[in-house]
Amino acid sequence: MLLKDLQNIFHTELDAIYGKVEVNSFFFLCIEHYFNMPRIQLALEPEFAITKSETDTLFKVLKDLRQQKPIQYILGETEFYGLTFKVNENVLIPRPETEELVDLIIRSVTSSEVEKSLKILDIGTGSGCIAISLAKHLPNATVYALDVSKEALKIAKQNAEINSVEITFIEGDILKQNCHSALDAESNFDIVVSNPPYVRELEKEEIKPNVLNNEPHLALFVDNHNPLQFYKAITDFAVNNLKQNAELYFEINQYLGKETKQLLVEANFKNVDLIKDLNGNDRMLKGRKNK
Repeated sequence: MLLKDLQNIFHTELDAIYGKVEVNSFFFLCIEHYFNMPRIQLALEPEFAITKSETDTLFKVLKDLRQQKPIQYILGETEFYGLTFKVNENVLIPRPETEELVDLIIRSVTSSEVEKSLKILDIGTGSGCIAISLAKHLPNATVYALDVSKEALKIAKQNAEINSVEITFIEGDILKQNCHSALDAESNFDIVVSNPPYVRELEKEEIKPNVLNNEPHLALFVDNHNPLQFYKAITDFAVNNLKQNAELYFEINQYLGKETKQLLVEANFKNVDLIKDLNGNDRMLKGRKNK
């Protein structure tokens, strides 16, 4: 079968769901992933044909996309901050907003700090995208990553190997005090960072079906009546486990920026900044431990 004919089938079947531009992106991601074929090659070789086995593979992808399964789960990987990460239904698909959080941390670390061994903790690591990206770009740092999910930690450990970084992974629930106790031995962190669950149940209607029906709800949703429970637990932990003048970073719910900021203010953090993402939404929060 000619590859260009299969591309046309993708558009016929999927444009009404995703739009032409996104379907083109899906198709080229597939041929790069399965055939190691750059997209320019199809333009240079419009008569390029694929085998029946290869055709069957792309028809399976087409079926999954019709059911609105995320392309990242179909391919089993995605890119984040220039690095490759394995993903499956046990971890969230890393978002561009989280790349902004990673970039904020890296830019905030001065050159003198890079020379010393920073101690960083990522709480709720999921795929490991934050911890691994920080370890890759801050090679002198010692990085720890915590998650409640054994299955997520399996993926995170694979991603650390793929990207050739050393991470200490810890299984634990930050909402439980015994987790705090277990981490006490690793206290005196220079940076604590977290992108915890923050989507309220009432906001489900804003979530696209491909996310709602595929990504792990454990990592997405919080109760409407206590939406900041993770932020409160992590802030309390940071009060006791950050060095003086060390920093706490959060990715946050855009609708709860002021409320989340107030948690850090009440915990006596200084230089508390609420930072917008590239879309103009309140998305990141940082503060410095006062004492």
